Order: sequence, then C-alpha cells, then structure tokens
Amino acid sequence: MDLQLQDKVALVLGAGGGLGGAIADTLAAEGASIALADINKEALGTAQQRLAPLTATAAVQWDLGDLDSIPRHVATIKEQLGTIDILVNVTGGPPPTPVAGQDRVDWARFFDAMVLSVIGITDAVLPDMRERGWGRIITSTSSGVVAPIPNLGLSNALRSSLVGWSKTLAREVGPHGITSNIVIPGRIATGRITQLDEAKAAREGRTASDVSAESVASIPVGRYGAPTEYADTIAFLASPRAGYITGSTIRVDGGLIPSV
Repeated sequence: MDLQLQDKVALVLGAGGGLGGAIADTLAAEGASIALADINKEALGTAQQRLAPLTATAAVQWDLGDLDSIPRHVATIKEQLGTIDILVNVTGGPPPTPVAGQDRVDWARFFDAMVLSVIGITDAVLPDMRERGWGRIITSTSSGVVAPIPNLGLSNALRSSLVGWSKTLAREVGPHGITSNIVIPGRIATGRITQLDEAKAAREGRTASDVSAESVASIPVGRYGAPTEYADTIAFLASPRAGYITGSTIRVDGGLIPSV
C-alpha cells in the first residue's frame, strides 16, 4: 500500500527514543521528510544519521518543558524542511509514583512537559495546516488513559487530559482537512518498558524477568509489541488514506486492555 507521504513533512517528538525513533524510521521509509526532536543530543544525532540516507531531515534538541522555545523551534524546522504536515506527539513519562501526596511542583513540571508542550506545538503548526487544508495531529499516550496503571499516578492523570483535548480538537479542525487522533501503546518493547519492569521488580523484591513474564502472560497475543508495529499504525494515520479517521482513540496493545 502506498501511503502517499512522499511530499509530506513530519515532526516527530521524542524521536531519539524507542517509540519516537521507530515512528521516524517508518515515516522516512514511506518518503516523508522528518524533523527529529529530542532532549537527548546524542540520541538525536544517532537518529539523524540513521535517517540521512533515506530522506531529508532536520534535528532539533528540544526540551519540551521549555514552552517559550516552541515558536523558535518550529521556525527552524520550517526554514530547513518547509511547513509541517504531520505532527506526532511523543513525550517522555514521569517516574513511577502514587497519585496521592505528590508535590505540586512536580505536577506543574510534568504538566508543562507532557501536556502544555503538546498543546503549544500543535497550536504552532495548525495555522499552516488550515491554510493548506490538510494536516495530521497524532498523539501517543498510554494504556493508563483507559485503565489506570498502579503506581503511575502522574502519567495516568496527565496523559488522560490529552484524550479530551484531542477529541475536542478533532471537531474544531475537521472542516479544514485536519485529523486529530490518540494512539495508545500497550506493552511495547522499549527502554521505558524495561525501566518500568525493573522498578516494579525492585519495589516487590522480585526479578525483572519474573515481572516481564507475568506481564506477557496478561497479553492475549502472548508477547510485548515491537516498536515497528506501533509505528506502522501511526504511519497509516498520518497518511491521506486515513482521512476519515479522526477524534479516535486507537489501541495498539495486543489485546492487553480488558475493557471494550
């Protein structure tokens, strides 16, 4: 299937990480030009080197918690690659914690980095999308927005706010040819999942392999997902072929989430 992305410019946040990197790779393989954003300069450089043979790229070291930097970074990408057609919002998660008793400073810091950054960057790219009558806003969250995950209190609460935002946005921008969707990863085999398994093992006095095996046993397909499987879903949503999918929350979880 030709996803018709050859003339598109995609901005992928968190492009130095497991999910963001796989998404950038997949969109590049489909012919899109890729703007890579990540706070980790070394990971960003590695991602750009990997994609350079495939497509045009721009790399921006981006601290999502620095909201004032949004206009500058978006302008840099436009200068190097052109206007942004596709925005893929992938943000890092906070450390595992209970939801009660967290310092309001931490709530504010992660709200800026995980929620206001996504809203602010989206607002920065929407005018060009409206002008052209085409655009894709895709926001990666967590299975915790459907079934809250124990000891991920900050993540469950903050990411859930993006679901309501994305659904509301879809209705506002739909008449302009722009779609807005949420994608939910289940247990995708990335460094983040490894860290969470190790943290749970440490809390419970178990081995990480035991925790991982228990987790796998709860997944109907019997394994963790590959980052490429998650990226393939997002690539389709980013394409012109997905123009009638908007305001949706799409699970890529191997059947993990028990609710309908």
